[in-house]
Formats: sequence, structure tokens, C-alpha cells
Amino acid sequence: MTELTFPAGFRWGTATAAYQIEGAADEDGRAPSIWDTFSRTPGAVRNGDTGDIAADHYHRMAEDVALMKDLGVTDYRFSVAWPRVQPTGRGPANQKGLDFYHRLVDELLSAGIRPVVTLYHWDLPQELETVDISGSAAGGGWPYRETAERFAEYAGLVADALGDRVATWTTLNEPWCAAFLGYASGVHAPGRTDAAASLRAAHHLNLAHGRAVQVLRDALPSSAEVSLTLNLHAVRALSGSGADRDAARRVDALGNRLFLDPVFHGRLPADLVEDTAALTDWSFVRNGDLDVIATPVDSLGINYYSPTVVAAGTSAFPSPWPGAEPHVRFVPAPGPRTAMDWPVDAEGLYELLTRLRDELPGVPLMVTENGAAYDDYADPSGDVHDPERVAYLHAHLAAVHRALADGVDVRGYFLWSLLDNFEWAYGYGKRFGIVHVDFASQRRTPKDSARWYADVIARGGLRGLRALRG
Repeated sequence: MTELTFPAGFRWGTATAAYQIEGAADEDGRAPSIWDTFSRTPGAVRNGDTGDIAADHYHRMAEDVALMKDLGVTDYRFSVAWPRVQPTGRGPANQKGLDFYHRLVDELLSAGIRPVVTLYHWDLPQELETVDISGSAAGGGWPYRETAERFAEYAGLVADALGDRVATWTTLNEPWCAAFLGYASGVHAPGRTDAAASLRAAHHLNLAHGRAVQVLRDALPSSAEVSLTLNLHAVRALSGSGADRDAARRVDALGNRLFLDPVFHGRLPADLVEDTAALTDWSFVRNGDLDVIATPVDSLGINYYSPTVVAAGTSAFPSPWPGAEPHVRFVPAPGPRTAMDWPVDAEGLYELLTRLRDELPGVPLMVTENGAAYDDYADPSGDVHDPERVAYLHAHLAAVHRALADGVDVRGYFLWSLLDNFEWAYGYGKRFGIVHVDFASQRRTPKDSARWYADVIARGGLRGLRALRG
């Protein structure tokens, strides 16, 4: 295989999320998030696991930054824990919480690694989720408009603290998951199953993004890069029939265009409004909201793991696809699968990147998450061999290279994830890291995939897997 060389200045990163790795759940003033509450709900998380300790990154941060330095990564994408910085979601910053992120940013810069801040990766302060039945205070989480205003305030606190050293900012990570897994299907925090509320949540997450962009523009240097990260769906109809194509349209509207259209075009998808008319009249969208949501960003982050294949039919209820359930059946894609039972298909990433090239000309893209979970373990010598992950990553980076060759403006790639971690509702049973974590001892062991990624970064490109193994 000919070596695939990436452009000079391409950003080679890795990524994590606060609740998944930090631990220290009740230290230095941090208050509970919706995930602290949800993980204590019987049956919500496998084995009753919580993020109380996770990968203990709060206490082992310097060790983890040293691991990244050894890998040679140029960038590290991490999220700030809202309840660590603003424990109740209101009021002044908790200085001890901010101090952790000061130390993290300084450690990264000392290691020659660019910090990339994500302001929200699903850990809403619990107090903002708890509904005040008197109606006299903000509450009820993302289905309530006030939460978007509280998020903008929080964004300003973090920007004021870190804006002198952090040049790349992301408002939200995967608002689709926060809205529909959290409020429609209930498989993520806060575990609600209210289809209408999930659509309100999606709009208010979009509004929170727009308000945060405005706040960041005011608080940060003009050179700062402000972005949004979406888990866009590479949607494929099972066949060319009209019914299957309509199923794909419905999923594309909820999974993709509900976020792309407001952010980049200042509009709601008309077909989505029609699809969901039985659930809501969308009257919660007020005059001026779409203008705020469409406040320009500097780039778009794309998280991709696997494609979505659909056909006409009926999906199980409660579903994270409100309004689509009576019309859509999800079909397993062919081919090998990861430990998450997700199909391995790098072509889907290429499809998304080229679609965005055509639909959003002039918008730079970043692959902000891509990776795979496999059943890794340390062998008797202490090594962790993960050839399936190496093959997965190689194929997806080759897809990014192909997109670059076809004129897509992709500026960087962030591998998910640096560390094995708390994998949301799966607890500690799924391992995405290129660094193995023994959760009993917190010992870190770089896997073969970590050494492979270090080689990719060092050479600025890919060589054949056979050559690497040799």
C-alpha cells in the first residue's frame, strides 16, 4: 500500500469527556450532575457502575498528559464539567473547580499540546434538571428555555478563566444524544421518556449553542476558533423503494438536519415540523431564536462510529426518534462488528465528509471523535494487543485521507478515546481507549493501537498495516 500523507499542520488529537474519566465526584465543591443521579438509578447502568472514580483523571492528570506527550499528539479535546465549575448551574464560578482546568491547560501547554475545550458533554447540573413545580425557578433541564440561558452564563465563566490560553472552543458535544437518548428513549441521563419534551430539548440545546457562541465571541480573542460537534448519521435506505427512502428522509431530518439547518441556515426542516405535528406545534421556537442559533461558527466537528441503515416499518418504543417510530425500522448493517455491536464501515465517514463539503461550502471540518470498543485485556506479560482497533482506525483515517483528496477541508482527527473509561449506560464493560486502564489499580498501559497512532502522527500519514506489523 502506498503511504498516505496528510497535509502539513493537520491536527492529530485524542479526546475524552469529563464524567467519563475525571472521578472526584464530590471533591472541591463539585455538585451532582444528571449522570451522577442517573447512574444511581437501579437498572440504568450496567452493574450499577458510576463515574464516582472513573479513570481518576482528576488526580492523575499529569500522568495522562505525559502519555499524550509520548504519543506525540498535537491536540487534546477534553470537556469541562459544568457542575464542577458552577455546581448548581447558576451563580459565580467555583474557583477550586476552575483551578483544575487551569492546571490541565497549563500542563498541556507545557507539553506542547493544544487544549481544545468542549463546554458540554452531557453532565448537566442536577439542580437544573430538577423541576420546581411552583414554576418560580428555572428547572426541568433541556426541555426548558431557561437552561439555555444558564448555559450561556456558564460558557462566559469558563471563557473568562481559560480564554487567554485556549484557542479552540466547542459549545456542545452531540446534542442529538442529549436530547433524544436523554429525554425520548431514556437510556441516557436524565432517563426521561417524553417525545414532545425531547423535541423541546433539541431546540433549547441549539439555542444554548447559539447563545454560547455569542458569549464566546465577546469574551475571547478574535483569533479564537468556535465550533459545534455533531454526531451526524450516515443514513442509508435499505432499498430504493419510496417507503424506504422516506424512512431515510425521516431519520436524516431528526438526526442531521434538525441541527445543521438551524445552525447553518437559520431554519427548521419543514418536513420535520410536519413529521412531528402530532407531538408538538413547535410554538416553543420564539421570534429571533433561529437568528441566535445561526450565529456563525468557525468550524464543525463530526463524530462518527458507524452507519445507520433504515427501511419502512416500525421501531421499538420508546425510541430516540420521535415522530419517526411508526414509519422506520432500523436494519443491522452487514460486515464485522465492534464490542458495541456497531458495524465497521469507514465508507460512512467518507459519505458524511463529502456531503458536508457539498452542503456547507467554506466550513472547515474536524473529525472530533472516531474509534471503536473491543474486548481488550492485558496478557500475562502485561501487554494489550488490539489488532481489530488498529484495523478500524486505519480504515477510517484512510477514508479521511480520501476525503481530503476529494477536496474536503478536514483540518484534524481526534481519536476516541485516550483512556478506557466510564462508557455511559454500559458502565465499565466497554473499552474504547488506546490506553488500557485497570480500574482496580488505575494502572495505565498503552495498547498496540497507541503505538500505532504514535507512528501515524510521527510520519504524518498511514502506511500499510502489513508493513507496520513487520
